[in-house]
Parts: sequence; structure tokens; C-alpha cells
Amino acid sequence: MNNNLVIETKNLTNTYEMGQIEVRALCEVSLDVRRGELVSIMGSSGSGKSTLMNILGCLDQPTAGEYRLAGVDVSQLDDNQLAEIRGKQIGFVFQTFNLLPRTDALSNVELPLIYNGVRRRKRRELSITALEMVGLGDRLHHKPNELSGGQQQRVAIARALVSQPAIIMADEPTGNLDSKSSEEIMTIFRRLNEEQGITIILVTHESDIAEHTQRIVRLADGRVIEDRAVSQSRIPQSPI
Repeated sequence: MNNNLVIETKNLTNTYEMGQIEVRALCEVSLDVRRGELVSIMGSSGSGKSTLMNILGCLDQPTAGEYRLAGVDVSQLDDNQLAEIRGKQIGFVFQTFNLLPRTDALSNVELPLIYNGVRRRKRRELSITALEMVGLGDRLHHKPNELSGGQQQRVAIARALVSQPAIIMADEPTGNLDSKSSEEIMTIFRRLNEEQGITIILVTHESDIAEHTQRIVRLADGRVIEDRAVSQSRIPQSPI
């Protein structure tokens, strides 16, 4: 085992039935991700990128193949074991933000800590710090409808950060945002990656967003068809 690898997959395959037809969403995907990498997974609709993200995030299990997360073989774990790994090691960010509409930013960010049994004073302290890290220290008590789309996604990122995960997985995190907000969100991800050393894997269909990352993995028909490094000269130099 390579201790520098946080994700190791070998021949991951995922199939499901649609009526009497068996559909193969992933086909023998082998992929390694090093600690501290910022990686984008690209592909058109139906390419398998969201299926792969769900498996890497321990939200689903592969039909076949091996998956090791931080050296642990997770491909055969039960639901409770998967939930424990998600709670301790992975933060999630989604396209639709998934914020509670009647709850302010601070309380939304606190939610994972409540589930993990963290005491009120400690979880409040951690949540404020997370919101400050994404530039929302002055929006602690604003509800989602009082925030722009970009600010709502920042709250979602803070919520993913608050449990201090080693990995953040983001599924189309800029899909509902305008170009300016998208640039701001990618700047935050890059800063978290560079300054905090967090491994970040994001799914996107937008080439300009993928160019903010260090590496692009492209899927088609459930297979990896490209895996390339992004030239540092091509990564947009947004102010951090």
C-alpha cells in the first residue's frame, strides 16, 4: 500500500437493472488519488461520474472491484461502517446546497457536529471558524433566503469543513451559480487545498471549472478515457 494514496480503486464496476435490461454505469474503473490533490471528474450526462462520486464518498457500494480509502478496504463494509467513515473522513458539497431554509448559516453548519455529539460550545466555536474560512464571518445569522447563491454554497462548504475531514467531495458545486460566483467558489476550494492540505474531488461538466484543478479525469460510458495533469500555467490565477 502506498501511504501517499488516499483513494485507490481497482476495476470498479457498478451495474443496475432497468426493467429487464442490465445497465453498466461503471466499467472496471481504476483510479488513484494522492493526499492533497485537487481533482476534477468530468463527463457528459450518463458517463458514470456521479456514480463514481457516490462510491468514492461511501454513499454506494460497487457491484465489483476494490476500493481502499486511506488504506481501508471499504468495498465490503456494511451501512453503519460506511456512515462512520463518511462522518469522520469526508465532507460533501452538492449543487443544490441542501441548506435548511428556516435555519441561519451558523445552525446549518453546526448540523454535522450535532449528529456527532459535539457539545454546544465546541460546535459553535468550530462552526464560526468554518464560516470565517469561507468569508462569511459577518453572515452567521443570515438565513438562506437572505444570502446569494454563491453565499449559500459557501455555507455548504463550511458545513462540509466543520468536521475537519481529510477529503471534500463536491458534486457540480458551481452548477447553479453565475460565472463570478463560480470563480469565487473555486478560489475557496483552491485555498482550502493549498493552505489546509485537504484532498478535494469535484464532479463538473464545465471545462473552465475543471481547469482550476490540478488533474482532470474524464469518463465516457462508465470508463476512464482521459487522466491528465493540468498545466500550472493554465490554472486561472484568481485572487485568494
